[in-house]
Amino acid sequence: MAESIKVSIIGAGPAGLFAAEKLTTLGYSVVIFNRDIKPGGMAEYGIYPEKHAVKDGLRRQFNNILTSDQIHYYGNIQVGEERALTIPQILARGVPAVLVACGAQGTKWLGIPGEKLNGVYHAKDVVYHYNRLPPFSTMPINIGKRVVIVGAGNVMADVARYLVSQPQVEEVHICARRGPAEVKFTRKELGTIIHAIDFAALNAEFDRVAPIMRAVGQEPEKELEFFNSTEFKETPSTGNGRIFMHFLSSPTEILGDDSGRVCGLRLENNTLVGEPDNTSARGLGSMWTLDTDTVIFAIGDKVENKLGLPVLKNDYQHTLEPNYPVDGQSYEAADAASGKPWPGVFLAGWSRLASNGLVGNAKKDGLNAAAAIDQYLHSGNFPGVSLQEIDALVSRFDFPVVRKGDLQRLIEAERKRAEISDPERAKFLTNDEMLQVMGLTR
Repeated sequence: MAESIKVSIIGAGPAGLFAAEKLTTLGYSVVIFNRDIKPGGMAEYGIYPEKHAVKDGLRRQFNNILTSDQIHYYGNIQVGEERALTIPQILARGVPAVLVACGAQGTKWLGIPGEKLNGVYHAKDVVYHYNRLPPFSTMPINIGKRVVIVGAGNVMADVARYLVSQPQVEEVHICARRGPAEVKFTRKELGTIIHAIDFAALNAEFDRVAPIMRAVGQEPEKELEFFNSTEFKETPSTGNGRIFMHFLSSPTEILGDDSGRVCGLRLENNTLVGEPDNTSARGLGSMWTLDTDTVIFAIGDKVENKLGLPVLKNDYQHTLEPNYPVDGQSYEAADAASGKPWPGVFLAGWSRLASNGLVGNAKKDGLNAAAAIDQYLHSGNFPGVSLQEIDALVSRFDFPVVRKGDLQRLIEAERKRAEISDPERAKFLTNDEMLQVMGLTR
């Protein structure tokens, strides 16, 4: 009897892959459509390159998941409006359930003047660039001597770590909207850049913001100790860049020179209002300017708008009235017109909640989404569609489609390159190179 496909997963990052694994244990066969050639998503292209143990461990897990005969992989396929496939087309083919787990591929901006100037980047651009994700791998990223990063989370720390390793970078300025007690980076991430922080400037900055912190019941001494007690445990960077922290500062305008290049960032001073553990920033109306030639926004992510799902703020909208809740949460995509569940369409990972945690959160979300899909498939009679029909569909595309056997050829080619190079440097820079290695060029 022909194999019946009951679930299609869009995206092969942690949420999608762990969901696929769970679904196979529940007896389902799954097809995965992935935009990128390689699986892994943010685990492959978002984790800092030198975190070899973490990345290699995840790659082994993902490769093991993909060995399942019940999981069928199709890479280099974009899903969405005016693309190779749409969600309605997948459903119309007879696949009963679609899980959207393609992450948050949009770009989040503040909407201030000057964001289109040369030298302005989103953290995603930089992270994908140094992690060698096509086409970001070959995108020109022109980092100057004096860089400003807007944001104070773990992504900021990774970007700052990369920047201070660049020989031309002299100063990296971190601008946070709120104060030291509200930073989002962990001690572990701080430990990767602590060696580069200018502590004389940091102490002066704490002296400046201490009265504002005390006014809302916070303890500046405790927050400063967080920095002072953090140990540096990474390999020292080859660069000489120094890091400066600026708290209670909100960007209002990026300034450009006559050539259209960034030359400064205009910021508004803030104060804190609220309780010690529940503060918000309020602008004071007073401004100051940081001279800079590069601005990088590390302010979180949002989903992209062309997948064919309704978007609410930064996420694909999940219904508030789920038919199949798991742990009290909704994993069901909302119908654009009614807001009620779109039958058969589910969400997981950053597609459901953008920038919400790392691999552990994505795994849990994928497992919960799989449980919701299982409830749905048990609610009716869903015959599914044969794998032969799916394979025939993708075989008609006028571009190469990557299957599991092709991936093994790519993995072997990268393994051989890694024998004489850093494992991350063994990655191919372009899709064309990867397709050629796999014998898929046309």
